[in-house]
Amino acid sequence: MKLISSVGARILSVLVLTSTLASGALAHDYKAGTLQIAHPWTRATPQGAPVAGGYTAIENTGDQPDRLIGGSFSASSGFSIHQMSNQDGVMKMAPVQGGLEIPAHGKVELSPSSFHLMFTGLEQQLKPNQSIDGTLVFEKAGTVSVKFKVEAIGAKQPAEADHSNH
Repeated sequence: MKLISSVGARILSVLVLTSTLASGALAHDYKAGTLQIAHPWTRATPQGAPVAGGYTAIENTGDQPDRLIGGSFSASSGFSIHQMSNQDGVMKMAPVQGGLEIPAHGKVELSPSSFHLMFTGLEQQLKPNQSIDGTLVFEKAGTVSVKFKVEAIGAKQPAEADHSNH
């Protein structure tokens, strides 16, 4: 009997550990209706910086488009959606009017040199490894609570996308 109990306890321990690791790996992804939001993140900022950018990937697995129309970032007073574009060799940034469409069966990447979120009126310095509360507001899927992981100042992608330390 003790052998069975010991083997059973070991199997249970392995199952619990495996499930804990799997849930930790997915803890930074979010789902709202047909939208999947992957790894929201931002960059660390120098002391006194007034703005920061926010990035993520949003996939729509549904048959109808949705639209990112707003949100919030708990460490700032302002939130908007912007786009970077190259005009005659000069990078320019402008607000996206009317929200950002997430096409049916499509994916939109919010990244440093393309569409991104702007957090204005920063109320604190953002430091690596912090997790900042925020929301993303969609026309159809509604408000989704997320956490933005703070990466290094020069990060080009979130550490989760690297997978070298998994």
